[in-house]
Amino acid sequence: MKKGQVIKNAELADDELRLINSYARRELNSDEVYVFSVILCDNDVDRDYERFTVESLEKLSEQFVGKTGIFDHNPTASNQTARIISCSVENIPGKKNLVGDDYFCLKARAYMPVLDSNKELRELIDGGILREVSVGCAVEKTLCSICGEELGSCTHRKGVEYGGKLCFGELCDPYDAYEFSFVAVPAQKGAGVVKAFSGKDKPMSDIIKSIENSEAVTLTKKDSEQLKEYIEGLKKQAADGMIYRNSLVAEVMKFSAIVQPEISRETMESVTKALSVEQLKEFSSVYRKKAEKFLPPKPQLYVEKKDNKSDSNTEFKI
Repeated sequence: MKKGQVIKNAELADDELRLINSYARRELNSDEVYVFSVILCDNDVDRDYERFTVESLEKLSEQFVGKTGIFDHNPTASNQTARIISCSVENIPGKKNLVGDDYFCLKARAYMPVLDSNKELRELIDGGILREVSVGCAVEKTLCSICGEELGSCTHRKGVEYGGKLCFGELCDPYDAYEFSFVAVPAQKGAGVVKAFSGKDKPMSDIIKSIENSEAVTLTKKDSEQLKEYIEGLKKQAADGMIYRNSLVAEVMKFSAIVQPEISRETMESVTKALSVEQLKEFSSVYRKKAEKFLPPKPQLYVEKKDNKSDSNTEFKI
C-alpha cells in the first residue's frame, strides 16, 4: 500500500454495533451507521524520513480507539466526521518496507451516523475519492537509525546514506493520539503522519537544532510557551546589547571630536553605523588614549605648581 487510505465500506461485525453504542447517547441500529476500515500508519519510512517502530504501532492501537476523524487536521467540533471504534496492528505476509523489514500497519475500524448531511461524504468514500489519511499523535523521542541516539544530538542527518545505510528517524514511545484526517497528500507513504515535536519537556536546544536543520516542527502548547519565553529572553538581550553599543558609539564620537576635529560629526555617525561592537570597542580604546595626550586627566582639586620647590602633593591642597 503506497498511501494510508480508507480501504472499503464493510459489513457491520456482530460486536461492532455494541462498540458504536458505547459512544452514542441512544441505541443505534445497523441501518443508522456507516462503517469503514482505514490504514492509519505503518512501519515504512515516510516522506520526512521517519517511521514508527512496530512497538509504537502497538501502543497507538490502544491510543487511537475513540479518536475522531476530521479534515486536514483542523480540530474544530464542526469538522468531526467519524470515530474509531477498534484498532489493531496487522502484518502483510511477504510485504517488506523500504529498508527490508517485514511490513506492519495500523488498521482501524471507524463509523459515522447515516445522515443526509454526510451522504456526499459517504459516497466519496465508497467511490474511492476520499482515500488518503494522516494521523496526529505525539511521540516521546525520535531515534537515529544509524547510531540509536536521539536525532539532533548526533551528527547523522535524515535522508543521507552512511556506509550504504539510510538514515531515518525511529518514532518511539507515543504517548498520545489526537485524530486522523482525510488529506490530499499524507506525509507517510503508507499512512501519512503529522507528528508532535518531542513530546514531554523537550529541551529548547533540540527545538533550535531542528529549526537550524530546516526540519518541519509541530510544537505542543508547552513547547510554544517555552519558545516564546526563549524569544523574549533574546529580545531583552538584544535591547541590552543596543544600549551597550550606543554607549560605545557615544564614546567614539566624543573622543574623535578631540583627536580628529577635522572630520565632521555626520561622517563619524555614518562610519559608526557600519562598525561591529568589537570594532567600536577598538576605536574607543585608541581614541581614548590619543585624547588623553591632548587633554591629560587632572585631579579634581588640582592647582598648577608655580615652582619646583613646592611641597609634595600641594596639588591636593586648597
